[in-house]
Amino acid sequence: MNKKPQFPDEQSSEGAFTRQGDAFREWVTVDGSSGYPPARGRYHLYVSWACPWAHRTIIVRKLKRLEDVIGMTVVDPIRDDRGWAFRDGPAHSTDPVNGFQFLSEAYRANDPAYRGRVTVPVLWDKESCRIVSNSDDDIMRMLNTAFNRFTASKLDLYPVDLRQEIDQLNDDIYEQVNDGVYRAGFATSQSAYEQATQRLFEMLDTLELLLDTQRYLFGMNPVETDWRLFVTLIRFDAVYHGHFKCNIRRIIDYPNLFGYLKDLYQYDDVAETVNMDHIKRHYYITHDDINPTGIVPLGPDQDLRSPHGREHL
Repeated sequence: MNKKPQFPDEQSSEGAFTRQGDAFREWVTVDGSSGYPPARGRYHLYVSWACPWAHRTIIVRKLKRLEDVIGMTVVDPIRDDRGWAFRDGPAHSTDPVNGFQFLSEAYRANDPAYRGRVTVPVLWDKESCRIVSNSDDDIMRMLNTAFNRFTASKLDLYPVDLRQEIDQLNDDIYEQVNDGVYRAGFATSQSAYEQATQRLFEMLDTLELLLDTQRYLFGMNPVETDWRLFVTLIRFDAVYHGHFKCNIRRIIDYPNLFGYLKDLYQYDDVAETVNMDHIKRHYYITHDDINPTGIVPLGPDQDLRSPHGREHL
């Protein structure tokens, strides 16, 4: 059988998905020494409601109260061979900044020879007409600190005293959970799929135990690691469980993880960043090698606003 990988350039000879690195990783710095000083209205985010990596930056922008400081444009959730597109539709739009039709135009503005996969999020500098970064990790941290003078928010998602522990848990969750679901879903060999899936559920089991005694991953307040995990958990039962065959258990089957998911969903205005229509249509329609009929499932029926019961921890 000819097994077609979702992204041929990111597939190993053993059938494992190996994600490409981020292409653009410059920084907005507080002192402007990078050439990108913080400024109100200078920077713009190109994102997708569907993409978990982009979702992280949307959440930090919301929590840090930066909506009036950094603009945001959402791409069409249906991605075809031409890549992410700017079109009018429910909760997405044309590009008001550059008039791009496709996000690939932003990439080529930086590097006309770019041949890698075009991804979201993108932090765009309107002054230089260049991409600052397409790394969600870096963008989260820029939004966390670089624009503090423009917001009343005192929130710090990467506190100094926890940075080493945060970095370590970030790495573990990324390898086994965030990217783990993709390694399972995009595998083109049984062994690659099984290895990724077993590691995924081993880590979910570990997190379930951790969350038995504390409300969030590092105590009483969520940090960036919680939001990095949240974007995978919110998609898990609706997409990864069935579409990516991550079906040993659902998140709803984990009492602590499901309560934690509801707790984070109900935190501040985070629910406003979750667009389940975009999420499901993107995965089930875009990945036509996995779901050739393009049928989008109706379920699951989850009440994420029901009591989470984690206030006592």
